[in-house]
Amino acid sequence: MKGHANQILGSRGEELAAAHLQATGYRILERNFRSRGGEVDIVARDRDGTIVFVEVKTRSNLVFGLPQLAVTSRKQRQIAKGALTWLSRNHGHDQSARFDVIAVLLHDDKNFQLEHIVNAFDLAY
Repeated sequence: MKGHANQILGSRGEELAAAHLQATGYRILERNFRSRGGEVDIVARDRDGTIVFVEVKTRSNLVFGLPQLAVTSRKQRQIAKGALTWLSRNHGHDQSARFDVIAVLLHDDKNFQLEHIVNAFDLAY
């Protein structure tokens, strides 16, 4: 049952993150992109035309620390692999791209805190 609750929490966080991105001028290109090597929660284009690969981390409390701290170097590599696959499939290797993290702390259905960390990490292999 816990896994299902985490899925619901994660989905709610992604909905809030997508709404935030759209409200601030981003265009959502794809959500929940999965490939053999990695995954990306949200692929968007910012107002400058940069492709933005967004990792969304959602928590209902701070027992396990700030949500953004869950984006470990291992997770960053998975996101980067997913991003490279997405760019390849969408002929985007000549476009500028970056990695953002959106951290969501859900207090209840109506109250939440959202932090958008632009250029949160670099593609490092």
